[in-house]
Amino acid sequence: MSSTTNNDDKQKHNQKQAGDSVLEKSMSRRDLLRLMGVGGAGLLIGATGVGGIMQAANKSLAVATTAATGAGASGDVLPFYGVHQAGIATPSQDFILFAAFDLTAASINDVRTLFQAWTAASAAMTQGTMIGTDNNNLNLPPSDTGEAAGLSPSKTTITFGVGPSFFDGRFGLSGKKPSSLEELPAFGGDELQPEWCGGDIGVQVCANDMQVAFHAIRNLTRIARGKAVLRWTTEGFQRTSGADKQGATPRNLMGFKDGTANPDTSDETQMKQNVWASADDGVPWMAGGSYMVVRRIRMRVEVWDRSTLSDQEATFGRHRESGAPIGSLKEFDTVDVNKKDENGKPIIPANSHLALARGDGSLKILRRSYSYSSGLDNRTGQLDAGLLFICYNRDTSKQFIPMQTKLSRMDKLNEYIVHTGSAVFACFPGVSEGGYIGETLL
Repeated sequence: MSSTTNNDDKQKHNQKQAGDSVLEKSMSRRDLLRLMGVGGAGLLIGATGVGGIMQAANKSLAVATTAATGAGASGDVLPFYGVHQAGIATPSQDFILFAAFDLTAASINDVRTLFQAWTAASAAMTQGTMIGTDNNNLNLPPSDTGEAAGLSPSKTTITFGVGPSFFDGRFGLSGKKPSSLEELPAFGGDELQPEWCGGDIGVQVCANDMQVAFHAIRNLTRIARGKAVLRWTTEGFQRTSGADKQGATPRNLMGFKDGTANPDTSDETQMKQNVWASADDGVPWMAGGSYMVVRRIRMRVEVWDRSTLSDQEATFGRHRESGAPIGSLKEFDTVDVNKKDENGKPIIPANSHLALARGDGSLKILRRSYSYSSGLDNRTGQLDAGLLFICYNRDTSKQFIPMQTKLSRMDKLNEYIVHTGSAVFACFPGVSEGGYIGETLL
C-alpha cells in the first residue's frame, strides 16, 4: 500500500521552505488468443504496415509541432522522446489505463517490428495526432480508431517495460535478463489472483482524459495483432486537477493523503540514487531506465468506514485532515519515528504504515499510484475498490522487496487491505527520434 506522486505540490513546498471499467474484466490468455485469431494473423495497422505508420508518424510530428504550440502553452503536450521514458518522473495525470501483454510473436525480429510500430504510434498519440495515413480512404479500414479525434493530447504519457517472462528463452535474450528482474516473492497476506498478475510486456498510459488513455491502449492492442495479446488491464483515477485547483496531495479511497514521502523528482542526485538504473549496475541496456512494481491492492472499505478516526490515524501514522505525521502540524514536517510521549510511548505507532515504510529513511521508492473501482463484488456484496500501486526503483531486490517484506509482517494497515495482483517490469531507457523503445536491448 502506498502513494500517488505529487511532485508539483512538493516543489511548491520546497520553494516555501527555501523562500466503469472499460477493460477491467480480464479474459484468459487462451480466450484472447482465440478471439484475436492468432496463428497466421500479421501485424494490423489499417493497411499501412509498419513502414507506413512510421513514415506517417514522422509527418504527424511535424504537423503536431504547429498544433502543439497552442496546446503546449497550457502544458497539454508532453514529449515522448527523451533520455528517460515519460510517465516515471512526470507529475501524475488524472487517469491511468495499465495493460499487460503476452507475446505471441514467433521471432525476435517480430518483437523488434512490434516495438518500432508502437514507438511511431505512441509518438503520434502523445502529440494528439492521428495514427497512420489511411483515415480517409473509404476502401480501407481506418488506421486510427478515431475516438480521440479532435481531443487534446491531455498530457498523455506511454511507458513501456518488459517482465521476467520476456527473457524465458523464446527470443534468445535470457543472457540479458537483469538479476533483479524476478517475480516478487510471496508476501504475508497475499491473495494473488492469476488474472491480475504477470505479463511479458507492461504498458502504462496516463492522461488527463480517460477516453484519450483508452484510445492509446486500444490502438496499441490493435497494432499488436498477431504479435501480442492483452493479458489484463486496470483503470485508475485520482482527483482531477479541475476538482482541486490548489494541486494538493491527492487522497486515497481511505481518505488519507497519498504521495507525501516521495523523493524529489527534480533532484537528479536523488533520482540517480533511487530511481534510474545505471550501467554500473551490470545491465548496460537498462541505463536510464527503471524497474516498475505493480500491485493491485483491494481495500476493505466497509470495515474501514466503521473504524474510529483515532484508529485510522494510528494505522497510517498521520493525521487525516492535514496529512501531517502524528504529533506534527503540517504535511511535510520532518518525520521522527523515535519521538516519544511523556510515558515513553512512540508518538507515531511502531506498526503504523508510515513508521514501517520509512524505516531508517535509507530505502526510498518513487510511488505513482492511482485508486481503482471495479464495481460490486457479487461474491461478497461489497465494493471491489482500492489502490493500483505503482512504484519505480533502481533495484527492486534492494528497495521494494525489503520494504514490502516488513510491511507484510507488521503493518497495521494489513487489517484493511489485501494484495490481489502483482507484476514487475524493467522499463526501458528513453528513446531518441529515429530510434524505438527497447532498442538498447534488441
